[in-house]
Amino acid sequence: MTHIDLTPLYRSTIGFDRMANLLDSAMRGEQTSNGYPPYNIEVTGENEYGITLAVAGFEEDELNLQVENGVLTVGGKKAGSESDKNRRFLHQGIAYRSFERKFNLADHVEVRGADLKHGLLTIQLVKEVPEAMKPKSIAINGKATSSAIEHSDSKEQSKVA
Repeated sequence: MTHIDLTPLYRSTIGFDRMANLLDSAMRGEQTSNGYPPYNIEVTGENEYGITLAVAGFEEDELNLQVENGVLTVGGKKAGSESDKNRRFLHQGIAYRSFERKFNLADHVEVRGADLKHGLLTIQLVKEVPEAMKPKSIAINGKATSSAIEHSDSKEQSKVA
């Protein structure tokens, strides 16, 4: 199956266009992806994630990271030098080819930083939900439960004294 028909969902949902686009691009991406460079995605904390790409042979200035509209794009382009052009290989198994990898980020996921060490590019991500989006308790009849308990305790203390 190369295409998912999401038409029935559009009849009864509003605002899920992004999810449909993500599913559609994921289906296309699996078919065209060449698997280079290999990568890991891991959970590093409660709301923290990491992406590690194997980019052996690339320097920091040859790598490009950018986030736009919830998509993290990691690209690499090897800068060729004159000495590299004059080299003759009997066998060349190390790939220095250009690449571009895209990762769709969920809402409120931010890129915190990136490190390049021992040929591994590690990107730190964190999910920060705004205060307005976090669950909150709603008081019934405008009275908070905790203050009502404290109020009744103070009356009983005044009667005892």
